[in-house]
Amino acid sequence: MWPYAVVAALLGLLLLRRWHRERQTVPRLSEKHVLITGCDSGFGELLARQLDARGLRVLAACLTASGAAQLRAVTSERLQTVLLDVTCSKSIAHVTAWVRERVGDQGLWGLVNNAGIAIPTAPNEWLSKEDFVKVLNVNLVGLVEVTLSLLPLVRRARGRVVNVASVMGRVSCFGGGYCISKHGVEAFSDSLRRELRPFGVQVSIIEPGGFQTGMIDPVPLVKGFLRLWERLPAETQAAYGRHYVDKYAKSTALLHRLSSSRLSHVTGAMTHALLSRCPRSRYAAGWDARLIFLPLSYCPAWLSDTIIGFFLPIPASGVP
Repeated sequence: MWPYAVVAALLGLLLLRRWHRERQTVPRLSEKHVLITGCDSGFGELLARQLDARGLRVLAACLTASGAAQLRAVTSERLQTVLLDVTCSKSIAHVTAWVRERVGDQGLWGLVNNAGIAIPTAPNEWLSKEDFVKVLNVNLVGLVEVTLSLLPLVRRARGRVVNVASVMGRVSCFGGGYCISKHGVEAFSDSLRRELRPFGVQVSIIEPGGFQTGMIDPVPLVKGFLRLWERLPAETQAAYGRHYVDKYAKSTALLHRLSSSRLSHVTGAMTHALLSRCPRSRYAAGWDARLIFLPLSYCPAWLSDTIIGFFLPIPASGVP
């Protein structure tokens, strides 16, 4: 019996040590610069306010001038905003030069790649190449280019890169570029983490579940879905049936109701990845991420397909 007690005691000590190390924060927060993309709303806007309140030097990249103005109105003078379109190489180059001027020889402590979109979302057959490219350019290609442009500054500070993926990067539940892009973010982050570890740079992945950020707002999602339906050939419409659209709209509304409004679950994970002495490689955020999608990602394909398929509409010519 005593060997089991020894093993349990050692395991308890290891968990206690990990808990203690993760609670320790890096020093001199007031000297550290953090660039966050996608600060107009949602996770990015809240994280910018929270880090500013903790005394960090926040560089908030917004897509629109109105979003930047609203953020400056509720934060301190330390926070600075800049306009950034992550799909535009010229815009990324401009922001990189802007950041370099502000951080100087100290380097950039944190880069949070948060900017992202989800629409258009629909069955893959309904979409065109351009529909996929629109999402991939923001969520994946833009993230990669921003990261590569700023890596020398992050490496100089021996800082942190925090990439926002999704549980949909583990379990692809719907068609379109969103899930594909998040799979790509996972792969890019994994390789980047191993490459930068010798330089003292930490790379973390945030995997949120469903949150009410506006990205899954049912109104624009369903409107976009209907526009895609209307442009389909008559043969494809007949194969799916009009009821497919109605059931999709109901599923989207249900998903929105089940999503959490507590965005702090995600920004808390981001903050830990930026400020903890011992950040984690991955952070799952949200009850659905931890209790449903992560376990589902480890299930055999036949089981995950059965579970996810239970919630999907059945096409008119599909097998019931």
